[in-house]
Amino acid sequence: MRYLLVLLVSAHCLIAQRTVGLISSDPSACFDGYTLFAPVNQRATTYLIDNDGQVVNTWNSNIPPGQAVMLLDDGSLLRTGSANVQAMGGGGAGGIVERISWDGTTLWRYEHYGTSYRSHHDVEIMPNGNVLLLVWESHTLEEAFAAGRLPSRLVENALWSERVIEVQPTGPTSGTVVWSWNSWDHLIQDVDPNKPNFGVVNQNPDRIDINAGGNRSDWLHANSVRYNPLRDEVMISIHHLNEIWIVSRKSGKLVYRWGNPQIYKAGSAAQQRLWGQHDARWVPGDWNRVSIFNNGNGRTGGNASSVDLIELPVNADGVYRRTGTAAYEPAQSTMLYPESLSNRFFGQNISGATILPNGNVLSCVGPSGMFIESTPDKREVWRYVNPVGQNGTIIPQGSTPRNNMVFKIYRYPKDAPAFEGKRLSRRGRIEDGPLSVLESANERDADIKLMYGSDHACVTITNPGSYRLVAYDILGRELGVIYDGWYEAGVYTISVPRYSAFVVRQ
Repeated sequence: MRYLLVLLVSAHCLIAQRTVGLISSDPSACFDGYTLFAPVNQRATTYLIDNDGQVVNTWNSNIPPGQAVMLLDDGSLLRTGSANVQAMGGGGAGGIVERISWDGTTLWRYEHYGTSYRSHHDVEIMPNGNVLLLVWESHTLEEAFAAGRLPSRLVENALWSERVIEVQPTGPTSGTVVWSWNSWDHLIQDVDPNKPNFGVVNQNPDRIDINAGGNRSDWLHANSVRYNPLRDEVMISIHHLNEIWIVSRKSGKLVYRWGNPQIYKAGSAAQQRLWGQHDARWVPGDWNRVSIFNNGNGRTGGNASSVDLIELPVNADGVYRRTGTAAYEPAQSTMLYPESLSNRFFGQNISGATILPNGNVLSCVGPSGMFIESTPDKREVWRYVNPVGQNGTIIPQGSTPRNNMVFKIYRYPKDAPAFEGKRLSRRGRIEDGPLSVLESANERDADIKLMYGSDHACVTITNPGSYRLVAYDILGRELGVIYDGWYEAGVYTISVPRYSAFVVRQ
C-alpha cells in the first residue's frame, strides 16, 4: 500500500431529486450490459454507459449527428452525420456516414448527397462489411404527374422517392454502391389508364400506390433499415404510410408489408395497426419475429406509444402469407410494453426499442430522452434520462430536462466482441460534470473530494496505476468496493454511498 486517504462527509446533506441520468434500477432484473446513445441536439458526442449510468467510453466527431449510431464487432462506432447543406432538409437529414475507432480515430467517412438526393436517418452494417443507407431522391412535378400522381395530391414542388443503397467501403473517404432498390421503380396507380403503372392496387401489393399517403414532397419518409442475412431481405420502416416493408435483395420485389392495409387498398381504417412507427428490427436470433416502436401519434383512442411484436406469416416455401386480396397477416400484434396504453408512455416522433437477450425490452422514448427497461411481465426495472441538452449543455440534477432528444439506443452484452481487449473504465456520470481527462500537478498518486449534497466524489489520479476504492460508513463499517481496476491519469467523477467515508488504496 503506497498511501491511504480517508475523508468524511457530513450526514446533514441535502439530496436533490434525480431528474436526469440514472433514475431507478433493479440490478437483479436488468440485463447487464452497456447502452449506446447519441443525443440529437448536440455537436457530435456518442456515449456508452453501464447500467449505473457511468460513462465507459465516448466518441467525438466534428460532423453534427444524423441520428443513428451503432457499435461494430471491432469496437468501432458506425454513425450517420448531417452535411452542412440546405438541399433536402428535414428531420433525419444526413448525407454522411462515419466509422470511428474505439479510441476516436476516424477510419472511414463517406458522403452521399447532392442537389436531388441525400442519405438520411439510419445505417445498417451487413455481414460482408458493407453498409446500407436510406436515401431521399427528388423528382420534379412533371415526373411525378407523368408517373400518375394526382396534382391535388402534391402541394410542394417535388416528390421524393426512397432508395436503399448498399455501399462497399473502398478507401478512407470513398465507397462503391454495389446494390440499390428504389421505390420509384415499384409504383402503381389506378387513376389514369394512359399513364405508366396503371393497375388494380389491391391485386399488386408488391407495388406502391403513388397517390397513397400525404400530399407533401416527403410522402414516404423511411426512418429505419435492417438486413436479414438468413433470407437476404431488407426491412424498411415507412413512417408516413404507417407501414413496414420487406424487400427481397435478390429479386428486388416488395414481398411483405404490414401496419396499414388501407395503403394498398386491402383493408379499412379499423385494421390500421401502426401510427408513425420507428425502429423496426428483427428479433435477435429469431428472423421470423419483428419488434417495432409504435409511436401511436394519432392512434385510435388517443396518442399513446407501445412496443409491438409481430410474428411474420412465412409459409413453408418461404413466401409471406396473404389470402386473396386481404391484408397481410397477422391481424394483430403483441404489445410488449407498457401494460396498458397511456399518454404517460408516448413519443410523438423518433424513438425506438429492442428485445434484450434475457427477454427484457429496452425502450427509448425519443422526444424526452427517456430510456426504460421492462421485464416480460411489463415491470419497469431500469430508467435513465439523457442529461445532455441543447448544444451539448449538461442538464443539472434536479432541473427539468429539455431538448434532450435521442433517436434510438442499443444495449450490448458485456461479452460482446466489440469490448474484447478494450479498457472500459468508469469515468463518472454525465450529469455530474466534465468527463475529460485532465493532467494533475499533485505529487501524490491520488486525491479525493467528496461532493457535499450529492452521492458522488471527484477523484484526481496523478500517476496511472491499479486502484481499489472502498466506501465505509461513519462507524467504520465497510459498505463495498466502488472501483477495483486501472486508472489513467485524469479526473473522474464516481458514485459513492451517501454519508460515507472513503478510502483509496494503490
